[in-house]
Formats: sequence, C-alpha cells, structure tokens
Amino acid sequence: MRLPKIVRRHHEAVKFLLVGGVCFLVTTVINYALKLTVLSDKPVTALALATIIATILSYVLNREWSFRTRGGRERHHEAALFFSVSAVGVVLNSVPLYVSRYVFLLQEPDVSRPVQEIADFVSGIVIGTLIAMCFRLWAFKRFVFPHSDARPHRRRSRGRTGPRRAVVQHEPPARDREAPSRDLS
Repeated sequence: MRLPKIVRRHHEAVKFLLVGGVCFLVTTVINYALKLTVLSDKPVTALALATIIATILSYVLNREWSFRTRGGRERHHEAALFFSVSAVGVVLNSVPLYVSRYVFLLQEPDVSRPVQEIADFVSGIVIGTLIAMCFRLWAFKRFVFPHSDARPHRRRSRGRTGPRRAVVQHEPPARDREAPSRDLS
C-alpha cells in the first residue's frame, strides 16, 4: 500500500495535522463559547482569543510530539519564534473572517443569522485555519524547529523502568583462570 509509505515519509506533517485537528476543535469550541456569550458583538476578537488559547496547546503538542526530534535552538529562543510565527498565524486566521464580516457585509441585519453563522464558520474557522496551518507548517520547519534529529529519539521501553544498562562481560581475574598445562615429558 502507498498510504503507510507516505505516512512514514511525512510523519512530521501527519503529526502536525493531528495536533492541528485537536487545536481546531479547541478553537471552535472556545470561539463559539465566547461568541455566543460574552463576545457576541465581537466575533473577530472571539476567534483571535480562541486561536491564542489553542496556540499555547499547539506549542506543547508540537514540541513534544510532532517535532520532538527537531530543534537546534535554546528553549526560550524556540518558544519566542514559535509564538512569533503563531502571532502571524492568528492574524492570517482572522483576516478571512474580518473580510467576510466587514468587507462583504455578511452579518446581521444585511443577512439572516444562519447565513452570518455559516459565513463566519467557513471564513474564520475553515478558510482562516487552512491558510494559517499552511503558513505555520512551513514556518515551524524553517525557523522554529530547523534541524532534524537535533534531539534524540525516544524509544519505547517494553515494560522496563529505569535506564538501560549495558551488560559487560568481564574476564575473570588471572588467579581464577586455569593455568596452561605444561607438558614436562
């Protein structure tokens, strides 16, 4: 099959997409929780806040799973780059919603509430996320986690706890070794 071969070849991108899926759900839930309650009149702000919260989760998951063998930078420098790239991602994620609401005027009273919500979802959650995701994947691999195999691979232990110890075979001391027999005949 070709799929397992593609997955192995692009394992970082596959993991990045899975993390993105989790963060997509987090963004969507938080966005609608804010938008339908305290930020009902500020949908772009609700989306930006939801994206920022999901970005923090994304950093932890991407650093420790998606790009765990990549690195090459000190942790504080890496985090600063991650959040800088993510800030650009937040803007890229919010632009389609802003355009939908304030350029195309897909908001109440110009359109019905269901049309507004569908337009918000498609522009902010779907299109914005896709644009930001493509940018982040490229920028993370290029700037944030630039060196592959910079950190050691973690191997799964099979029921073992603690560090592995090498088994070294020692020669017995000279007094314990058999002395070569001397033939005196």
